[in-house]
Amino acid sequence: MSSEILWYANRATGAVCLVLFTVVVLLGIAVRLRTRLPGLPRFGTVALHRGLSLSATAFLAVHIAMAVLDGYVDITVLDAVVPFVSAYEPLWLGLGTVALDLLLAVLVTSLLRERIGHRTWRALHWLAYVSWPVALIHGIGIGTDTGTDWMTWLTVSCVAAVVAASGIRLAHSARASRRTPAALLRTAEGART
Repeated sequence: MSSEILWYANRATGAVCLVLFTVVVLLGIAVRLRTRLPGLPRFGTVALHRGLSLSATAFLAVHIAMAVLDGYVDITVLDAVVPFVSAYEPLWLGLGTVALDLLLAVLVTSLLRERIGHRTWRALHWLAYVSWPVALIHGIGIGTDTGTDWMTWLTVSCVAAVVAASGIRLAHSARASRRTPAALLRTAEGART
């Protein structure tokens, strides 16, 4: 495969990863809010979140492989898994590595969810909320399409969607924390009748 094909594949998979991981974050928020997507039962939203998470991870593996295989820039497998050791763009590449390592922690703990328990899994799953913006900054800093109109609009759209969904999630949490125990009891009793 020529270096030019690898470079285009790396750029394309990076953009696809941005979109897929943005949708994964949005679906994760929807799952937490118990939101039903039109045409899907609630468990369908969970299944879609899991399925797209795996698809996004596969695209990320291809993105990393293309970067390592492309001889134009010297990026090694070690550079891809150990943050800030690369000779090429150590800060920006290192942020991508941090995002990958956080994502791997989320992936492994999700696969071991039954063994580690829901509480531990949920605490570690918050790393996904850290991984997404770190990966975004990586892409902005190192991406060769940064500054092009299409990539600017794609990035702004992804950020706006995650900020809006996070705002809804935070508002929902704030409302839930303001509920008094008596109000919760009345709600529970009303649901039983």
